[in-house]
Amino acid sequence: GAVVGEVVGTMASINESSRKIVDIISVIDGIAFQTNILALNAAVEAARAGEQGRGFAVVAAEVRNLAQRSAAAAKEIKTLIGDSVDKVENGTKLVGEAGQTMEEIVTSIKRVTDIMAEISSASLEQSSGIEQVKHAIDQMDDVTQQNAALVEEAAAAAESLEEQAHNLSSSVSVFKLDNSVARPATRGTAKHYATPATRHPVLAKSKAAKPTRGTATAPDDWQEF
Repeated sequence: GAVVGEVVGTMASINESSRKIVDIISVIDGIAFQTNILALNAAVEAARAGEQGRGFAVVAAEVRNLAQRSAAAAKEIKTLIGDSVDKVENGTKLVGEAGQTMEEIVTSIKRVTDIMAEISSASLEQSSGIEQVKHAIDQMDDVTQQNAALVEEAAAAAESLEEQAHNLSSSVSVFKLDNSVARPATRGTAKHYATPATRHPVLAKSKAAKPTRGTATAPDDWQEF
């Protein structure tokens, strides 16, 4: 942007210098025109002088030729300078437009730079988010592996419990067979021993009641009992 501005300033200076040259050429053209008029007047005066003015007439003719040549050269230079001025003006316009375009480009580049900075910041945020997600996935993987290990342990424990339950069921079935065989014997013995146990208190009560009916005091009977 700064370089383009310098170029625009340089083109403006060239344009101004070309205009000054055109003005100088215009002054030279005016001087040549006046010199030509003076040479014509000198030629007229030399013609009036006759023989005495012939030398002066020759000098006036040469001055007139030089004035005409100077005027022609000044016109050519003026034409060239005019073309140069036009081209410089066009160049100045183009450089000005190029300067505006470069300014727009610089502005666009700044915008693109800002957008790239935002994209970079967003990329960093996304990278951080991805790292967090990765960390969470790793944790989930660890938890999944732990759960798998726990499931395997639970399955092993279930198998062990099932085996123990099967063993207990087998043992309990054996005990049930023994109880079914032993029940009649236990019942018989229970009945056999139950009758004397129930009869002794009745007999004791009857024996104890007889002394009370006969006399109030019977120490000998209580001792025998």
